[in-house]
Amino acid sequence: MRELTRLIKEDMRPALGVTEPGAIAFAVALARERTEGEVASVKVALNSGMYKNAFTCGIPNSSEYGNLYAAALGAVAADANRGLESLGSITEEDNKKAKQMVEEGRIDVRLDHMGSEITIDAEVRTDRDCCRVSISGGHTDVQKIEKNGEIVFQKETACKTHARAEGEDGQEDGAVIHRYTLAQILEYVANVPVQEISFIRNAFSMNMELLEEGIRSKKTTIGPMLLKENGNEIVSKDALRTAQLLCNGAIEARVLGLSRPAMSITGSGAHGIIASMPLFAWYEVNYGEVTEDALLRATALSYLITMYIKEYSGKLSAFCGCGIAAGTGMACGLAYLRKASEEQIAMVIRNMASGLTGMICDGGNQGCAMKGIVAVDAAFRAVDMAQNGVCIDSIHGINGKTPEETMRNMGLIASPGMVKTEETIVKIMQNK
Repeated sequence: MRELTRLIKEDMRPALGVTEPGAIAFAVALARERTEGEVASVKVALNSGMYKNAFTCGIPNSSEYGNLYAAALGAVAADANRGLESLGSITEEDNKKAKQMVEEGRIDVRLDHMGSEITIDAEVRTDRDCCRVSISGGHTDVQKIEKNGEIVFQKETACKTHARAEGEDGQEDGAVIHRYTLAQILEYVANVPVQEISFIRNAFSMNMELLEEGIRSKKTTIGPMLLKENGNEIVSKDALRTAQLLCNGAIEARVLGLSRPAMSITGSGAHGIIASMPLFAWYEVNYGEVTEDALLRATALSYLITMYIKEYSGKLSAFCGCGIAAGTGMACGLAYLRKASEEQIAMVIRNMASGLTGMICDGGNQGCAMKGIVAVDAAFRAVDMAQNGVCIDSIHGINGKTPEETMRNMGLIASPGMVKTEETIVKIMQNK
């Protein structure tokens, strides 16, 4: 298997609801399953990105939302064996127990520090045991488990995540994806055997099921409006309206906590949806003219560009990675489906960088669908402009001399560039 194929395959994961509540519940459940007796307290410490993203988002199989209830449900009934789908089997009785724990003050979730890299430290204390779980790097990347003062699991420090590389001296040498230029990524996309990337199909079917769940739900408002605008058809003859519906109807269903998973990329279901569903929409609207092979290759390109930007910005930051990173990836994939040249795809990146880079992330919430709407509009426009020879020149703004420099600059705007912005966003949310 080629290295870039492996990066995509290892990064694609189903995620039920917004990823952050699932990760919080996973961490608490992992600690809870190692304790016996009645739960006396649950304490969770989060980096700012985790704290913010789960702050007001819906929780699957629950009418509640946010950090406290994600932690409480993790202690009551979440299944750690299901990873980011840990909240998939929550019942009404579980919700009642979780609510009681919150009301009794047994759940404490706090902001530990400002930072874009994921950290979760969960402690479950019972009348008999105390277990602590430490996660960092990825949403389910467990570093240490400590029970009653003894370490029962410690991840080897020599282990690297799939996205990182080592230099000849054994020192970490940045993200694997950053070894590649846009030209090399495009060469891979054009030549990788389609059977090798056929697993990407799972993203379309999974995200479509989530969309359909949203359309049927009484909770959603944006999806039904997008459906109406599309002539009450899931797939119409209008590629842009179809893309808006397939993408942002699914995002709304996800952030409201409906009970279908999304296929995530870079640890985010919304990233995965934006990076794939507008491309699937283009394929469906132009069925017969666009092949499934081209769709799979375009989506692989979208995922890789998304990963390229996200490895600079950090997993969770003050800018909207969904709109900016995944939106740019999707725009490149759309350009590929429309047979754009390498030069035109580089122009697409500059257009997206110039238009969307300042979009903030104020947590996982219904507003994510609005940001997705902006990203899809921007992507279609960026491709139209590039294919007509129009783009923002590299001398302007944060654009670099190369597409690689431009993507790096996009990421740097988030981290370290928007650390103070992150503080302000969190303060606003806490004071509401």
